[in-house]
Formats: sequence, C-alpha cells, structure tokens
Amino acid sequence: MRRRATQMILVAVTAAVLILGVPMAVFGAILVWESESSTLDLRASSLGRSIERRLVNDQELSDSMLEPWVDGTVNLEAGILVQGPDGEQYRAGPVFTDRVVRSLQITPSGATVRMDVDAWQVRWRSISVILLVASGVVAAFVVGLAVARRQARKLSAPLIYLAASAEQVGSGLVRPRMKPTGIEEIDLVAAELARTSDRLAGRLAAERQFAADASHQLRTPLTALSMRLEEIEALSEQDEVREEAHLALEQTERLTGVVEDLLRTSRSAGGGTTEAVHLGDVFEQQREEWARTYRKAKRELVFDDAAGLAVLATPGSLAQVLATLLENALRYGAGATRVVSRRTATGKGVFVDVSDEGPGVDDELAPDIFTKHVSGGSGTGLGLALARDLVAADGGRLELSQRRPPVFTIFLNAVPAALDPDVVLPQGALVSVGRRRRRR
Repeated sequence: MRRRATQMILVAVTAAVLILGVPMAVFGAILVWESESSTLDLRASSLGRSIERRLVNDQELSDSMLEPWVDGTVNLEAGILVQGPDGEQYRAGPVFTDRVVRSLQITPSGATVRMDVDAWQVRWRSISVILLVASGVVAAFVVGLAVARRQARKLSAPLIYLAASAEQVGSGLVRPRMKPTGIEEIDLVAAELARTSDRLAGRLAAERQFAADASHQLRTPLTALSMRLEEIEALSEQDEVREEAHLALEQTERLTGVVEDLLRTSRSAGGGTTEAVHLGDVFEQQREEWARTYRKAKRELVFDDAAGLAVLATPGSLAQVLATLLENALRYGAGATRVVSRRTATGKGVFVDVSDEGPGVDDELAPDIFTKHVSGGSGTGLGLALARDLVAADGGRLELSQRRPPVFTIFLNAVPAALDPDVVLPQGALVSVGRRRRRR
C-alpha cells in the first residue's frame, strides 16, 4: 500500500514536471538567445547614432572612441568594426574567429557599424537557464518524494492499525482499540469492525453461557444416575443385574466425559488470547522465578533481549514455554544457560534462543524430541510437546535448532517496529507459572 501510494504520487509529480518543466526550459533558452540578440541590436544602434552625430558635426572618428561600447561587464564583450563613408575602418574589442551573433547597422551618412559577440557565450547563458530549470525539476522530485512518503505513511498506517484491530477481534477482544484516523472510509470500516466484534462477543458469551448451563444441568443428573447405578451394582445379588448396572455405569461415565470434552472445546474455540508482549517483561519474570534455583545449582542464568521488539503471543503460554525450557536446561544441561532474543532477517519476527553448555540431545532422540511420551531421561515426555503446541497456538514455532550444545529456538511474530505495541494490541498482565515439574 505504501509503495503503491508513493509510486502514484511520484507519477503525478513526474507528469507535472514534464508538462511544465520541459517547455519552460525550451522557451527560457530561446528567450535568452533572443534577448541577447535584441540587446546587441540596441548597442549597435546606439553606437550608430553616436557615429552619425560625429559625422554631422565633422568630428574625427578613432578606435579609442569605440572602447566604451565594448563593455564586457553588464553586457557581453563585443567586437566592433566601423567603416566610415570614406572607406576607412576603425576597430575595438576582440576579434572572434568562431561563430558569432552579429548586428549590422548603416547610418544615414553611409557609415557601417558591425558589432559581434561570441555565440558560445550566448549559448552558455541559454544553457544556464536550462540547468536552472533542471535544478528546479530535481528539487521538485525531492520534495515530491518526501511528500509522497509522508502521505503514503499517513494513508497506510491506518490500514495497518485496522489490520491490528482485526487481529484483536480474532484474539477474542470484545472491542478493538481503534483511534479515529480522519479518513472517512477507513473510519467507517473500523466502526463496522467494532460493531461486528460486539456482536461476536455477545454470541460467544451466549454460547459459553449455554454450554456452562447445559454442562451444569447435565452433570447433576448424570452424577445422580451414576450414584444410583453404583448402588444397584453394589446391592444387587443377581449377576445379570450387576453386569447390566456396570455396563450402564460405564455408558454414563462415557457420557459425562463427552459433556466435559464438549465444554472444553467450546471454551477453547472462543478465541485466542494473543497480545502485544514485551519480551523484556517476560524475561524479567522468568529471571525472578528461576534465578534462585540456578544459584543453588551453581549455574549461571543470562537473559538478553537483544531484539527489542514486542511480539504477538499469549503471556501465560510464553512464560510456561520458557519455564519448560529452563527447567529442562537445569535438569539435563550444564554450564551457563542463556535466553537471547534476536530479530529475523526481515524484521517481521523474533527468535528466542534457549541454550546451555550441556552434552546436548542424542541423534536418535532428536527427530522425536517433541513427540509425546518420548523422553531422554526419567520424564514423562509431555513438557516439550505441550510447549510446542502452546507456541503453535500463537502462530509461532518451537524447534531444536542445534543438537550439541543444545539450542531450542522459539519463533514468534513481531509487532512492526513502526507501530506502538501498546496501541496495536492491549498489553495484558503476565501469568506467573509455578515451578511444576516438566519432563522432556
């Protein structure tokens, strides 16, 4: 959008410059040439009148009398040749061997006045006008480019914030924070987006309430039915009755599980919790949580937010993923553990590297390191699998980027550096994650 807007404005500036600048340069050069020719004619005519007065008054003609007409300060230096009625010639000024601009005057007494100026000097003055116009054209392009970029930013920024508002709606925010832009069309779309988010929030709230009510209403009779079946199974003396009661009890428990699964699915489908998260805040929280444990283990723990960008993530999920990686590094690694953020090559994402100086991951285990129930030690093998799912839910990735020494890399989408992360998405409070035992 920004590039297209810039191109359109530059095309308009180019068209205006070509339509106005080229004719101005051509006409300016022609005007300078004609002006110099007219000035030379006036100088020659004035010299002719002076010579005519001398001839009428029987005054003597000489070369020295022509010197003041050579000029060379205000006007171009001229070469003068005067031929009197008796055929005698008088000269002043330089003699030009190249092309000249010439003015020829004949007085009533028969004297001939010829005045020449160097054609290259006249041409250079015409070229100076063209260069002046060209400088104006370049200045117009520079100003046009600056205005184009400013206007492009002014037009594209509201659209970027509008896209961020749509992300807020997709993240489950009731009403996106969208400031008026002053552009009527974009403000209309933003207002409609806000109304749509209100309607979606109302529907989601109604569906969640219905699911909660239905679950509550079903749980009570199902619990009572289960207790009744258990009582029948315990008190009945007939094997057939106990068997049927047992089968009915299993069906009831299965139905209870289905109800709980449906409720859980309804809650999880209600929208994400992605927010603009400052990695420095997350790092500080994890430092407070794990610093004492690492000191007891005589291990060094280093955090470095070198990227300096806000990312789109769920605060609690990101904290839990980092806690999982830090605990694994503490249990299975050695030496210093480092958590470092770095920008991607395009600047649209952030990598968070969690590394230690331990022996690393075996080659046989590495391909299945994120598979459930796969562990290289005594763990359950659920921690990394859950961490990968949590990162994927926020649109990121968790990978084992290096086996020895081990480096786990989290990729997260970044909030554009040109935007204010506190405006694009609301910043929520970080969820503190306890030191639960997580295994690879």
